[in-house]
Amino acid sequence: MDDMTHETMANRDDAIPVIRIPSRSDGPTTPTSDAESKRTRDRIKDQASRLKSKLDEYGTPETRQSIQDRFFNGIMSQIIPPEELSENDDGTDATPQSPTPKKDRRSRTYVDRPNFSLPLMSANFRRFNARVGVIFVLQNRLIHLFTWHQPTATLSFLAVYSLLCLQPHLIPLVPLIMVLFWIMVPSFLARHPAPKNDPRVEPEYYGPPLAPASRVKPVPEMSKDFFRNMRDLQNSMDDFSTLHDVANDYVTPHTNFSDESVSSLLFICLFAVACVAFIGGQWVPWRAVALCAGWITTALGHPQAQEILLSSSNLSQLQQHLDMAATRLRTLITQDILLDSPPERREVEIFELQKHHIYSSTWEAWLFSPSPYEPFSPIRVSGQGRPKGTQFFEDVQPPNGWVWKGKKWALDLAAREWVEQRMISGVEIETEGERWVYDLAVPEEVGSPAKKGKAPKSGWEESNGEERRVERRVVVGDRQPG
Repeated sequence: MDDMTHETMANRDDAIPVIRIPSRSDGPTTPTSDAESKRTRDRIKDQASRLKSKLDEYGTPETRQSIQDRFFNGIMSQIIPPEELSENDDGTDATPQSPTPKKDRRSRTYVDRPNFSLPLMSANFRRFNARVGVIFVLQNRLIHLFTWHQPTATLSFLAVYSLLCLQPHLIPLVPLIMVLFWIMVPSFLARHPAPKNDPRVEPEYYGPPLAPASRVKPVPEMSKDFFRNMRDLQNSMDDFSTLHDVANDYVTPHTNFSDESVSSLLFICLFAVACVAFIGGQWVPWRAVALCAGWITTALGHPQAQEILLSSSNLSQLQQHLDMAATRLRTLITQDILLDSPPERREVEIFELQKHHIYSSTWEAWLFSPSPYEPFSPIRVSGQGRPKGTQFFEDVQPPNGWVWKGKKWALDLAAREWVEQRMISGVEIETEGERWVYDLAVPEEVGSPAKKGKAPKSGWEESNGEERRVERRVVVGDRQPG
């Protein structure tokens, strides 16, 4: 009698359901008819049966292994070009954007592991697929547990979960109990089985073992369990790819700052929650929170709850609420999240210049100029004529690269301050009213042609009934970079 028995482990129940989550990038798909699916399955079964019959024709396991290696190598060679499988790979590659090769930290230079090899890859895949059944069995049992396949099992789980939530110090006992009652006790019962011929005879637990020790054995290649594992492995890869794509569609855009307003608001909210959890986490009843969360999550997996939640009316209402929440969130972001720094502001002074008519004793609007055009300014001393400016206030333009903040201008009533700051002399400041600044009536210098005749009362040169005396006031506005 052998001292050990071998048992294979594979998921022999129905196939594990595949996760289906709609993606933003999904386009319209063409449904496959049942007849086409049946023809595809029949064709695959026919090819598998012919391959198995050919393998059975060869007597030695080495020959069958060689044919299997060729089969898997042929498949892999169709996926990866042979030039990319060079054994002399130095772990560097280059991209069109960066011609300089960059180091691959996963290469053999940094990790002591075998290089990529098709035979080794196919052998490892077969080994892995023959031993991965235990994971799929556990996955299938968890699905049955949370979908209320056996209500008594689900209620028992909730009872144990409630006990652990109320008594957290019992959590370290869970792995110990699992080892005792899920591994060691079944192994002991396998060595002391009850007689199959006469079930009335009780098993003998105190005498010598009646059966060899049990051990999980890899499933044979090309067996039904082997293909069941391949089926579940295929579906698991599809689940991972689906979850990865969903994360890229719904999570990554909000966290990678592609939309800086949304990511900034999310960062602020998470930081605030982290601060609140750090400060007030000790006052949160975590036992009650975990207990309620576990019961609610498990209850939502009940078939009746799933039927209600996934009904078309509830899904449409949920979509409407999500759209409303997204609209409100976008409004909040637009109003409250400002990413740009406040624009630089500068104050601009525009001097309003007027000329005096000697005969009518009136003042006439002349220019709006950036210069006060004071009596001893270089322009007036050199006699170059009128200063730079525009005749209408609406034509005043900001400097290059700047824009006006608004259309409102303010009259500067602190005339004495800007006169003293510029050290302007030869002027008279109005102390009331609009604070005009007048040029004083200064006699012409000796030798001036005006001295030859009768000097006017103002002491200034007279021409065409106008005086060159100017009054000015300051209009102040804001500008900011354009």
